[in-house]
Amino acid sequence: MLKTIIFDFDGTLVDSKEVLISTYNQLAERHHYKKFHIEELDRFMKLPLKEQCRSMQIPFHKIPQIIFELLKGYKSSLKKIRFIEGINELLYTLKKSGYELAIISSNAEKNIQQFLSANDVHYFSTVMCSGDVYRKDRMINKFLKKNHLRTSQVIYVGDEARDIIAGKKSGVKVIWAAWGFDSFEIVKRAKPDFIAKKPNEIIDIVEAI
Repeated sequence: MLKTIIFDFDGTLVDSKEVLISTYNQLAERHHYKKFHIEELDRFMKLPLKEQCRSMQIPFHKIPQIIFELLKGYKSSLKKIRFIEGINELLYTLKKSGYELAIISSNAEKNIQQFLSANDVHYFSTVMCSGDVYRKDRMINKFLKKNHLRTSQVIYVGDEARDIIAGKKSGVKVIWAAWGFDSFEIVKRAKPDFIAKKPNEIIDIVEAI
């Protein structure tokens, strides 16, 4: 029986594309990387990560440093970030239906907690974060162990291929949020268990499970 629904944050719960692009362009100017334009997003997100790095003239080994700097700049722009349309209603319905809700993200926990507090959102029992974008499976495993949950009792909702891959490594089924960052061309290789084109479709999926 499904008990807990875990959400990714950026791209899944909140629309932070413009903030992330603006923050990235500021650090790109400092480090002499190629700047990014939002009109390029659809084409860019169809590329695998290493090709994205080549496109932006970023050394692959610099990714952890860039993420660290992005999260620092992100914090100053929290007021510009909004929930994806329909997410507030989704969270209310899921919580009212008795599901435990959690967030597992590569963002900084302080950023997420500050956003939730500023928006008076108290649905989430847990917020877990790690700066290692490739190790969400470890956080999922830690969450399962800490809360004495079986993999069949949890589902993860994410918008990127790496969310799906992390879920599969942990043995947890994943709903792909089609409104987020990664395109279907990228995500289909990871083979999500379910696809939600709109937030309210998540309700139908979890009820069917």
